[in-house]
Formats: sequence, structure tokens, C-alpha cells
Amino acid sequence: MIGLLQRVTEARVTVAGETVGAIGRGLLVLIGVEQGDTQARADRLLERLLGYRVFPDVEGKMNLSLADTGGGLLLVPQFTLAADTRKGMRPSFTPAAAPELGQQLFDYLVEQARARHPEVACGRFGADMQVSLTNDGPVTFWLQVPVSP
Repeated sequence: MIGLLQRVTEARVTVAGETVGAIGRGLLVLIGVEQGDTQARADRLLERLLGYRVFPDVEGKMNLSLADTGGGLLLVPQFTLAADTRKGMRPSFTPAAAPELGQQLFDYLVEQARARHPEVACGRFGADMQVSLTNDGPVTFWLQVPVSP
């Protein structure tokens, strides 16, 4: 399971002109689900998202996590993160989970996040979404819970 997280001052997702999710200061995380991903991997990714220290402390060092700051968490499904881009000029989506599994695990991740964090918003699985954000820093990290062999 993949999470591309960006520290933001604000972010929103719209579908057909309607805002379906928005946050102020916090993390926008694009979520990619790969074949072989499980609820256990989703749990581990969420643990990392909530605990990853990307916010500055009083000395300006990245020492605080989303759980520490209480900022917003905006989760957006993005199957293209699971693309294989190693060769050719067109990505292969073979590593991505089937849409049914992708939606099931994304929905599970959102449900677990809402149970553990006070402010969680999300995009809409399978929709044509427009994502806007103001990256703070910029700070962007790729987190991956690998598929076991």
C-alpha cells in the first residue's frame, strides 16, 4: 500500500464542481492500493501517516506528527501510484489492485482513520477528481507498506 503524503496549509477535492473533502493545515495523502494489499497493511500505513514526524516543533525541526498537531487528514484514492513505470513510454497498471479490492481497502483505511483521528476527509473512489492544495514547505514523502513475497 502506498501513501504519497504532502504537508499542506489547505487542500480540497472536488467532483463535478462539488467539494467532497477539504482540510486546513494537515496532510493530503494520495493512496495507492496494490495487488496483495490487506487490512493489516492499511493499518500499518495509517499508523505511519498519523505518527510520521513532518510538522515543525518550536525550534523548527520536523519533530511533530499529525497526531501531535491535530491537523486535518485528507485521503484521496489514486490507483496510478501503483503503476509500473520501469520500461517503455506508457505505464502498466498490473501492480494495482483490482477496483473492488482497491475500494474496499480505501474505505477501510478511511473508516479506521476516522476512528483514530478527529478530522478526516476523503476523495471519492473511482471519480474524476480535481485536487487542489497548498504544499507547505514543500514537504512531500512517499510511504510504502510493501507487499510480502
